Amino acid sequence: MNTNNGPEEINHDRRRFVGTAAMSIAAAKFGMMGSANAPSRRMSPAGASPLTEKPPTGSGDSAIRPFHISVAEQELVELRRRVAATRWPERELVADATQGVQLATTQKLAHYWATEHDWRKCEARLKALPQFITSIDGLDIHFIQVRSKHPNALPVIITHGWPGSIIEQLKVIGPLTDPTAYGGKAEDAFDVVIPSLPGYGYSGKPTATGWDPERIARAWIVLMKRLGYKRYVAQGGDWGNCVTELMALQAPPELLGMSTNMAATVPADIDKAAFAGAPPPANLSADELRAYNQLVFFYKHGLGYAGEMANRPQTLYGIADSPVGLAAWILDHDAASYALIARVFDGQTEGLTRDDILDNVTLYWLTNTAVSSARLYWEYKGGFFDVRNVTIPVAVSAFPDEIYQAPRSWAEKAYPKLIYYNRPPKGGHFAAWEQPQLFTEDLRAGFRSLR
Repeated sequence: MNTNNGPEEINHDRRRFVGTAAMSIAAAKFGMMGSANAPSRRMSPAGASPLTEKPPTGSGDSAIRPFHISVAEQELVELRRRVAATRWPERELVADATQGVQLATTQKLAHYWATEHDWRKCEARLKALPQFITSIDGLDIHFIQVRSKHPNALPVIITHGWPGSIIEQLKVIGPLTDPTAYGGKAEDAFDVVIPSLPGYGYSGKPTATGWDPERIARAWIVLMKRLGYKRYVAQGGDWGNCVTELMALQAPPELLGMSTNMAATVPADIDKAAFAGAPPPANLSADELRAYNQLVFFYKHGLGYAGEMANRPQTLYGIADSPVGLAAWILDHDAASYALIARVFDGQTEGLTRDDILDNVTLYWLTNTAVSSARLYWEYKGGFFDVRNVTIPVAVSAFPDEIYQAPRSWAEKAYPKLIYYNRPPKGGHFAAWEQPQLFTEDLRAGFRSLR
């Protein structure tokens, strides 16, 4: 990685989600906006799964309604037709990924998508889980809730990010709710709640501005209270970390602590220097220098998608109209994740499979959420990596191939009640999806002291 690049000439408006600590987080507009769409026609309520106890229900706007996924076969036929009809550009002019998602990788993905990928297998996994819809602040919120069979299970709300979805967390539901079946102990059991962010998956799409991460955090607090939890913890990465930290700042008494796999710990002066592509400060430790170099690389080479979504999300008609365009946009999130995915479509065995990757992209396609999900970048005025002064207990899992691997020294300063810190040996941005065992072990260990 080259860290000797000069300052990037990027308009500061295009880094709304990676600002310095001095940038303020926009005030939430919770409760001030209008109503939102009902779920897409592609979904239909049905009976709850018998796998778990049905959550408490209410009446009117506070009701919790069972939810069942239903995708018509003609939609899958049309998807395959569109994939097969893709109009391809010429090959990139370089031998690596420096010009973007490579043609060979994308064509391998498209061929598998059109001929071998079976959405019905993913759909069956989703249908086997208890899922619900409830209206919060005028918007339908979809969530999975799986209760543990073990007594005294600790409730946890886990929030995904972009370009993820509830599919990111499917592999950890079993190990977290039923630890004895996965080599764990009964006393490490969790009740698991996994909501879909507004505008993502099966949640409603906001019909007015104002659904920023702070408002989502407020909604999650309402959700956990509505489910009857008197004490719980929260976990997230990517947008999930942002929402979780904003929950912590709102300090509901029921929230005991939080865990993150994409910690927000970057000191303001370090962030400013990294964004400018400046030489690293002389006093950095080895771990801090590695994190600094990762940030420099990301700010120089990884901001394109975020800049466009933060400023012009409505312009992205192409990814709403082209399945392959959508897939390429999703693949181009961060360099390490893309490299892993490229290896997967070259036939190598990794933490993700071809089906994992296409299950997630297909969910975005079937729910038509390419643009509605992108608007979250437009809504947010703060920074992903800024220190937010979280004062509740925090557990940090610093995976090596994350956008940056948060050093312990930064984590200790950012989180005065740091109760757990670990650097797993493998894994990147989509930790629960890619390394579910390591993710699960860290979640158990990180929250053990709060039980």
